[in-house]
Amino acid sequence: MKSSVIVFPGSNCDRDMDVALRKFGFKNQMVWHDEDSVPKSDLIVLPGGFSYGDYLRCGSIAAKSKIINSVIDFAKSGGLVLGICNGFQILTETGLLPGVLQQNKFLNFICKNVYIKINDNKNKFFKNIKKNILELHIANNEGNYYCSDDELKSIEENNQIAVTYCNKEGLENEDHNPNGAIKNIAGIFNKEKNILGMMPHPERMIDSYLSGEDGSLFFKNLLENFK
Repeated sequence: MKSSVIVFPGSNCDRDMDVALRKFGFKNQMVWHDEDSVPKSDLIVLPGGFSYGDYLRCGSIAAKSKIINSVIDFAKSGGLVLGICNGFQILTETGLLPGVLQQNKFLNFICKNVYIKINDNKNKFFKNIKKNILELHIANNEGNYYCSDDELKSIEENNQIAVTYCNKEGLENEDHNPNGAIKNIAGIFNKEKNILGMMPHPERMIDSYLSGEDGSLFFKNLLENFK
């Protein structure tokens, strides 16, 4: 299976994502943001980092990059698109996903492991993962997901809440919401479930000796669901 990681000025998780994808069997290619189009791919990834230094709003300048029109066309044709952290922010800025990512509740940068609950596994991203609670890593200053009441109603009615922050037993409340995100939302889908944006980093949790292995479950499952 072929994947493409889009690299922007300021991306800093692009190489981590490349390592993760290759480790689990994807034939990955790195694509510079100024290219006209994305090579033939089964999966496009917008990685974490600080594209364009997070000037204006996080992801707002990257959303206007030359490559983005090709990403949008790919997504609208049903292709799988994954946005992690800054990639999630870019997806909201392009309009491919609803809502925005605001500054964290206590105006601080958060860098730590968190637990997330998988809320919908009827899709290629989470189908067949045996666990419904994963331990992943977050590193963000603007991870506070927010949307309007009408958008939230639509998201809930269409089962677009992909993952939510929780504790290791799956309890969701304010104490286990690191950034103040509405409804503890850590990631969402588009209506068709071929686009996923989430703040936690699965690519940072693929080695038991270095971090943890719950990210491995995500990538192994993702590859398997392409077959």
